[in-house]
Amino acid sequence: MNDSVALPRTTERRPRTWLRMIVMLLLVGLVAAGLIWFQDFKAGMIKQVVTAIKSAVPTVATAKATMQQWQPTQTATGSARASNGADMAAEISGVVDRIDFKSGQDVAAGTELLRLRPNDDDAKLAQLQASADLAGVTLRRDQMQLAAHGVAQATVDSDAANLKVARAQVAAQQAVMAEKIVKAPFAGRLGVRQVDLGQYIAAGTAIVTLQQLDPMFVDFYLPQQALGQIAVGQKVAISADAYPNQTFDGVISSLNPKVDSSSRMLPIRASIPNPDGKLLPGMFLSVSVDSGPSRSLVTIPSAAVAYNPYGSLVYVLHDDNGKQVVNQQFVTTGANRGDQVSILKGIKANDVVVTAGQLKLHNGSAVKVDNTVQPTDNPAPEPVDR
Repeated sequence: MNDSVALPRTTERRPRTWLRMIVMLLLVGLVAAGLIWFQDFKAGMIKQVVTAIKSAVPTVATAKATMQQWQPTQTATGSARASNGADMAAEISGVVDRIDFKSGQDVAAGTELLRLRPNDDDAKLAQLQASADLAGVTLRRDQMQLAAHGVAQATVDSDAANLKVARAQVAAQQAVMAEKIVKAPFAGRLGVRQVDLGQYIAAGTAIVTLQQLDPMFVDFYLPQQALGQIAVGQKVAISADAYPNQTFDGVISSLNPKVDSSSRMLPIRASIPNPDGKLLPGMFLSVSVDSGPSRSLVTIPSAAVAYNPYGSLVYVLHDDNGKQVVNQQFVTTGANRGDQVSILKGIKANDVVVTAGQLKLHNGSAVKVDNTVQPTDNPAPEPVDR
């Protein structure tokens, strides 16, 4: 009885299982068809966008390459140095008795700056001077006696030697007294006072620095390759961070007769007028020296050059059946001068190059020219304060 009842139940379930499988296959087919349609739709939209981008004509700015006189220059960093500079100090020790200067004062050569306490120097000098006077009197008396054959020649000779010794002792005492007075050896500007009144100072203690600021020296180095292009008397241009809008003109005053064997650099000194004392010893300076004769070179704005690891290139504009088209051109660049760069090879004068909008270009791109806004092309730009 149980087996006869189970058979009809199994037969009734089979149509339902097939129906479910058919529905699932239909759903999977619909999903697959939807995905295929979406991918086709996305590809079509991307194609339309790319086509629209390619069809848009990029706008660029252009400039003509020009032929200009170009003066080769050598640049270096230098250090300012006073034409005369020294730290004033007493030659002997003693107590500061008088100070005759103020910090930052301009003084003439020979100006007394400081005096040490004399103690008994005046008394010693008077004593030695009296001994010298007595020796002189004795010598004159004995010379008169020698004429009358009253003394021997040896006595007169001894008197003369005694007089020389006494006078030398006077001179030595005067020298000791002079060492207690510190004077300016040259005209210049004093620095900050380092000692006080009544202070005991040892020999060689710095009292104040004295610097002669006009003219000023600038020491700098150039590579040995520049030796044949520079000479004494050649002009130099100096600039300082403290005065960004000012250039100081000077001349080369000396070339070192020896090249540094470790760096192969040549030490050079230039002299610069500094009447207003703007330049101070120790300042960091930038030096520019003309090297060699000037020559004509093709120049373009620096913004026109695209620098790449595989070379520098510019986009050159030309007419192609009424359309403005650009082509890539590799160039060999030379020195820079302000906003300009010299071109040694690759383009010639009057070629039109793209100065703005290069990122949108490729070789053979059609372009639209709009020179309303141009990058700067100044050989000597100056910063603008805002």
